Amino acid sequence: MSLFERYGLASAADFRGPVSIAADGGWSTLFLWQGPEASLEFESLPSPVALSAVDSGWWYAEIALPERFRVTYQFRVGEELHADPLNPVGAGGDRSIAATPDVPPQPHWPSLGAEDVVPLPKGRIRWASAILGGRRTVRVHPVDGGGPLVLLLDGDDWLHLHPVMLAFGSAVAAGDLPPVTLVYLPTVDREAEFGCNPEFWRAIRNELLPLLAEAGFGSDRLVVAGQSLAGLSAVYAALEFPDLVTRVACQSGSFWWTPEAIGSADPLGGPEGGAIAERLKTETDLSRLRIAFDVGEHETRMLPHCDLVESLVAAAGADVRISRSPSGHDRAGWREALLRDVAWALG
Repeated sequence: MSLFERYGLASAADFRGPVSIAADGGWSTLFLWQGPEASLEFESLPSPVALSAVDSGWWYAEIALPERFRVTYQFRVGEELHADPLNPVGAGGDRSIAATPDVPPQPHWPSLGAEDVVPLPKGRIRWASAILGGRRTVRVHPVDGGGPLVLLLDGDDWLHLHPVMLAFGSAVAAGDLPPVTLVYLPTVDREAEFGCNPEFWRAIRNELLPLLAEAGFGSDRLVVAGQSLAGLSAVYAALEFPDLVTRVACQSGSFWWTPEAIGSADPLGGPEGGAIAERLKTETDLSRLRIAFDVGEHETRMLPHCDLVESLVAAAGADVRISRSPSGHDRAGWREALLRDVAWALG
């Protein structure tokens, strides 16, 4: 049986994106590339993977994937990165998303391929921060007329890699979310700004939110949404600035973080829950806080850190929602949790 026949294909011409077949308790997934010699890179799997030649001008790799897995990938040719032109599910102009057959759908996220352009919000706020220094452009999009503010940390990622504006619009139209106002917050230095930095949140409270209000985007309800280091920062803000942040959607929060962990040979090898867990041990009343936690079920080393923080937040009386996405440390898994958890945080 030929390579293509094993995957139910007559030839490479029938390929329409990665194809999976059951294998060893998980999945064997076929990736194809047409063009010059290339390698395959993943956001949350060991890479790069060299491709092997098959047919004229075609290259392939068979990747073992676990059960329930969604992953971002791209092809590298020399120094250039490419999305999969045969896959209709893209993530920005230079990457695509693959999913095993057993993962739940992401119904509100439209399929945008390599040639499609992610639409940009029209609203803009020019923020010259005296506290943080420098200038930033903060994009703003009222969904269906707007409503509570949803502060998207790592805003440039959501702006350019995933059609978050369309996804929120679909969720609102379906009644899965109330109308909201999306605020895409760019960051200049992720480690410095998201590493439990009080100045970052003072700047948001004292500078950005008043600018938004002046521009007609004010609201007395705010949800902070963050992933990885940004998820850490969102939870830190809820502890350090209790009058500002009471609703959080946190995906794969970097709760391994301590000042010493950054730059170490094994950042995740320190005390479970890091600095946030240590602080939570003295918190006795978080009943004002409504927080949704999500982490990829395949993030093996992240899970102990997240488990401890989640249990400590719940023990202090917060209203907590805990879930696990079918992914690793990957935006492909975070994006469905983002919609669901923002909706839950708004109650």
